[in-house]
Amino acid sequence: MSHIPPRTKASAAAERLRADLLAGAIPPGTRLPIELIADRYQVGPTPAREALNRLAAEGLVTLADQRGFTAAEVSAPDLIELTDTRCLIEEAALRRSMRIAAPEWEEALLLAAHRLARTPNSASAAAFHENPEWETRHAEFHAALIGGTSSRWIAAFGATLNQQFRRYRALAMHQAYPGRDAAAEHQALAQAALGGDQDGAARLLRQHYQRTAGIILKTLGAADPYTP
Repeated sequence: MSHIPPRTKASAAAERLRADLLAGAIPPGTRLPIELIADRYQVGPTPAREALNRLAAEGLVTLADQRGFTAAEVSAPDLIELTDTRCLIEEAALRRSMRIAAPEWEEALLLAAHRLARTPNSASAAAFHENPEWETRHAEFHAALIGGTSSRWIAAFGATLNQQFRRYRALAMHQAYPGRDAAAEHQALAQAALGGDQDGAARLLRQHYQRTAGIILKTLGAADPYTP
């Protein structure tokens, strides 16, 4: 008989469900009955419901009357709004981080860039397979870029935007992997930020996000408003 507290089980189920949603293992729009979640992650109905409610609060799951829980849908307009919001918030946060230019921020960014550069974004060289370690390093790098503001609100909102963006990226990673040098983009961005070029760094960050959005929009069969 298990003696694991229900809240601990809910946390474990939420973590695994979040990972599956972000990686695209559970496609957008999938119905998520409590019984299915309980069976999939080997927990009882109460921890399963709590896990679903937690992810609903994060915007990864929706709850509607008569339909229950569903993996959040995706759409071209939502992605464009998400991209524009991320550019607006993170460009300003990056500029502020660079103006302050605290040694701790520079060191954290340099370390995050180094770790990301050493981690392949695919677990296989032959074909794309998501590398969870790369996803972690990638999130750390983008968090470090805006981390010099020392604002917990910006850090929290940045993490939310990154998580939502990752959910969309999962839809297009197979298309993006063969022809895009993301490592070079990250390196150029880090160099501009550490070199004090605020306009250049902000431009590279915006282009980086818009290029990703354009690839995803193509996957969704939508027009890319970011390509001249």
